[in-house]
This record gives sequence, structure tokens and C-alpha cells, in this order.
Amino acid sequence: MLRNSRTRRASAIIMVVLGAILMFLAPEAWPGALVLILGVALELAGIALEHKAK
Repeated sequence: MLRNSRTRRASAIIMVVLGAILMFLAPEAWPGALVLILGVALELAGIALEHKAK
């Protein structure tokens, strides 16, 4: 796990942004659902990292 809070916060922000981009660009088909799930997972991981940074 990342111990440096600055690195953890930067990683969290990157994950949240990438998750949002993936959710926004997901098409309306089965592959889009998989991309949407991946985006949500990245968002949750980023939020969890940010929460631990505080």
C-alpha cells in the first residue's frame, strides 16, 4: 500500500478522473457495460485511497 500521502492522493485523483472518463465514454452495449463497471471500480478505489489519505 502507498504510505506517502502525496503519492496516494495523486493516485486517487488520477483514478477518479479515469473512472469518470470511462463512465462518460461507455457505449450502450455489453462492452460498454464492462467499461462502465471498470470506471465505477476505479472511482471507488480512488475514493478509498483519498479517504485513507485524510
